[in-house]
Amino acid sequence: MRIDGSVAMVTGGASGLGEATVRQWVSKGGRAVIVDLNAERGEKLAAELGDPASFVPADVSDAQQVEDAIALATSIGALRAAINCAGIGIGMRTLGKDGTPHDLGAFQKVISVNLIGTFNVLRLAASAMSKNELEDHERGVVINTASVAAFDGQIGQVAYSASKGGIVGMTLPAARDLSKVGIRVVTIAPGTFDTPLLGMLSEEIRAALAATIPHPSRLGRPDEFGALACHVVENGYLNGEVIRLDGALRMAPR
Repeated sequence: MRIDGSVAMVTGGASGLGEATVRQWVSKGGRAVIVDLNAERGEKLAAELGDPASFVPADVSDAQQVEDAIALATSIGALRAAINCAGIGIGMRTLGKDGTPHDLGAFQKVISVNLIGTFNVLRLAASAMSKNELEDHERGVVINTASVAAFDGQIGQVAYSASKGGIVGMTLPAARDLSKVGIRVVTIAPGTFDTPLLGMLSEEIRAALAATIPHPSRLGRPDEFGALACHVVENGYLNGEVIRLDGALRMAPR
């Protein structure tokens, strides 16, 4: 599928992996709808990119807000790609050192945003895409973001790993469900990336994280994620797959 002239909706698009994806998409001639809760960053990015970009604030776990974002996207043109980058994480063990159980509300919140929010966008975007005209045998692409934590989650990542594992698990059945209408579903599972969250860490800690990555021994660059997301859209034979983007990293227990 060609990106030039196509409309994509990118959740979590105001920073980190999402922002990098928006920039890559626009650089290839596409039009992007930035979906994020951070209105200040979202409006700033849209203003910087100009006419090809629009911003709409939305909580991905809220059906009406996502529907409103999709309505904006489809008012610009046919929605051809939905790229899910919105997500949150916490660090909390199943049992604390004093035997206190994991907070259930915190677990539910992570699942709500990361897993249910991803599915919410997937189902609503797919509905909109199903009305598109076929282009080279397809109507659209949904790209979800999991994490290497889905496969080798560390101590304290039980909620985050469960949410990302759910995204991995629904990739193939969703791709099979949507095959009849010509919509592909692919998931990217990034490793340790140089996002604003990691930017808050000291250089010493960042260097230690980079040293755990076999090759290249550095943090991933957000533009590498954006480039892969764009390639997935352009490569019509990629479907129902989870792609690790991690420099051969396999995370230790801690």
